[in-house]
Amino acid sequence: MKIKETHIVPTITEKIRLQEYAVSIFASLPTKSSLKKALKKELILLDGQPAKTSDWIKEGQKIELLEPEKQKKKVFTLKLEIIFEDEYLALIHKPAGIPTSGNYFKTITNALPFNLNPSNQKDALPAPLPVHRLDNPTSGILLIAKSKAAQVALNRIFEEKKIQKSYHALVFGTIPDSLILKNPIEEKNAETRIEMIEHFEIKNEKFSLLKAFPKTGRTHQIRIHLAENGNPIVGDKLYGKSSEEIKKGGLYLAATGLEFLHPVNKEAMHFELEIPKKFREIKKLAQDT
Repeated sequence: MKIKETHIVPTITEKIRLQEYAVSIFASLPTKSSLKKALKKELILLDGQPAKTSDWIKEGQKIELLEPEKQKKKVFTLKLEIIFEDEYLALIHKPAGIPTSGNYFKTITNALPFNLNPSNQKDALPAPLPVHRLDNPTSGILLIAKSKAAQVALNRIFEEKKIQKSYHALVFGTIPDSLILKNPIEEKNAETRIEMIEHFEIKNEKFSLLKAFPKTGRTHQIRIHLAENGNPIVGDKLYGKSSEEIKKGGLYLAATGLEFLHPVNKEAMHFELEIPKKFREIKKLAQDT
């Protein structure tokens, strides 16, 4: 196997075992968990021999990290719109109707190697990975990690709610200019802020175009909250109802905004997509009726 990283033990003042010493000495193994996995797979050598967690570390020893053998994986050759890409992360425009991930072939995850450049970082992931998910029928911005450090950092800021996501939705009925929905989901706290954009009517049906800002990230959160408020999203077969006037277009929910600090250079990242074409077509239909 190819050597990925090498570390020479400098002068050390205390007796220490490999399992404590080697945490973070390699860029691609930033955690105890990743170190243990590498040791278990015999990817770490101590003076040329497979290392053990119990090995004592001495000055001048050579610790090497091996490149794991890459397993050939079929790539889904689906062309995606790339919104942003650097060596650490990327943002792509996920089309509706394709799952983010899952135990099958035609997923966004399997299409990422076809669309994104490999990272040049030492801790580059074997393949780019989404750090969150969008429901199968939902389109919009999807954030991707290309290096291990970026993946860990992005997961952390999601947990700390330091990423602001926003969505456009077309719903049945009318709602106030703004409101906050806080109904628990599966007995867990959930919060979604709603901002009204426009009310309109098509024949005898009333609709509202709005933006939704989920503070928490429960499964189907926006869809559930709006349905429970009496304003199900148009095209939502799971939580909604059918429309007499809008029978095509699938789910009218799109992830259109994302704000966060870049995990490496700390630059403020702000992305906003244009409202999807199918939303604009419904607005035009309302104006023509």
